[in-house]
Amino acid sequence: MNIFTMSGLGFENEQQAGHRESPGAVCSRKACRAEATWQLLWNNPRIHTPDRRKVWLSCQEHREWLEDYLQTRGLWKETIPFEKTTDPGEVR
Repeated sequence: MNIFTMSGLGFENEQQAGHRESPGAVCSRKACRAEATWQLLWNNPRIHTPDRRKVWLSCQEHREWLEDYLQTRGLWKETIPFEKTTDPGEVR
């Protein structure tokens, strides 16, 4: 017995775990697991340089809520479509 088999993650389970489909990009709204269709670009001017953009992903249902949240705090910069080929860490 070793630390890998104690937790049920033996070699055979590791191989199966590696073949699971990775989840697609999902909405950043708490508890939402819907597919992302929008990128909300934002930054906090108190801690980020002006050209820095952070990204929240959003489904259609939560886009307005997340934009409002960021706009209320003066953080929102822009919202652009999110396509499956887009890397969420890479902004235009």
